[in-house]
Amino acid sequence: MKLTNVEKKEKNQVALSIVVAADVFEAACEKSYRKNVRNINIQGFRQGKAPRKIIEKLYGPEVFYDDAMNECIPDAYEAAVAEAGLKVVSQPSITEVDVKDGEFLFTAVVFVKPEVSVKDYKGIEAEKEEVAVSAEDVEAELARMQTRNARQVSVEREAKKGDVVNLDFEGFVDGVAFEGGKGEKFDLELGSGMFIPGFEEQLEGKNVGDECDVNVTFPEEYNEKSLAGKPAVFKCKINEIKENQKPELDDEFAKDVSEFDTIAELKANIEKKMVESKQSSADTAFQERVMDKVIENMEAEIPDAMVETQLDRVAEDFSYRLAMQGMEFESYLKMTGMTMEQFRSVFAPQALRQVKIRLALEKIAELEGMDITEEDLNAEFDKLAENNKMDIEKVKELLAAEDLKGDMLCQKANDFVIANAKAVAKAEKAADAE
Repeated sequence: MKLTNVEKKEKNQVALSIVVAADVFEAACEKSYRKNVRNINIQGFRQGKAPRKIIEKLYGPEVFYDDAMNECIPDAYEAAVAEAGLKVVSQPSITEVDVKDGEFLFTAVVFVKPEVSVKDYKGIEAEKEEVAVSAEDVEAELARMQTRNARQVSVEREAKKGDVVNLDFEGFVDGVAFEGGKGEKFDLELGSGMFIPGFEEQLEGKNVGDECDVNVTFPEEYNEKSLAGKPAVFKCKINEIKENQKPELDDEFAKDVSEFDTIAELKANIEKKMVESKQSSADTAFQERVMDKVIENMEAEIPDAMVETQLDRVAEDFSYRLAMQGMEFESYLKMTGMTMEQFRSVFAPQALRQVKIRLALEKIAELEGMDITEEDLNAEFDKLAENNKMDIEKVKELLAAEDLKGDMLCQKANDFVIANAKAVAKAEKAADAE
């Protein structure tokens, strides 16, 4: 392989002019002949036995060129990229293909990682929420726990809002029963808004054994178009009325729902967890605001190819998370009425931000002279193997050391920027603005 020219084009495009030596191209043509000759039938020769020169004389010397070119391009391209010292971020576009004097010539056009400039990344000021958990917050969470642990008990009284009514029902429009309008022994919580507006309110005040007509009108935007906007009558029978009985908030409750012996200990633990959760959210929001300022202070002409590659990763990660929930990506798209193009359009801003942050952190790591030692790298491999319960050699197979090293450098740069950032309270920022 001979790299004859490296031409920088606009928007971080580079054109590599590459020549494959005549002897290398000839060997590829011979390989193409041996692969294809079995399918070539020429009069006077047994199937698959026609000499190469005869075939080329009949069909032209170019008959084996396509396969030979495809054979030569990958190795020649990779060698040219290495020689030029390029950091390629796209698949090559192969152009200007030609054969002269037995040599194979082609041009590979690629996008490369852009030059990045980032400034003022130390001492960034960003708003950070002050974390506070009130007694009311704790009581509200305790009340939610109380509701979750309530039990349903049958009662002999009129139904009221909040009760669960077990009923049989059948719906009619213009005196005719409609499909999907019938149910038996159905549990309906009054006030939940599960049924058509006005339905649940008409069951309030009813007793077990009561039979009644519930008159409603389907909403104009109802999903079943044949029923939209039409009046309907539901014939109902009340089978059972149940109320939610909440447990007392005492030490016994604490023992039942937690590992604590007293309600006081449970409250203290709730407060502790709420503080931790709010602190984590505040830290994450602060870090995102800091990173927003980092990329505001960055200059780079980002090739679309980098964003497209990141979108591929976003889609792949999204698909993986859906699979963990038992859903296929294609099913998700159908359910949401989105095409793949629309999905990528929705997530394009996120992908662009991720690319910008990665480029900025890589530059900061370079400016700060950061490095990842072999010891650091091996420790990270050990950690990944342990966390994923996998053999370390398997982890190294799945994750290239250079990729992991890059991720670790970015994390190091991220930690550096956050450690040097200044958290500013909202009130303080507002005062400064005045």
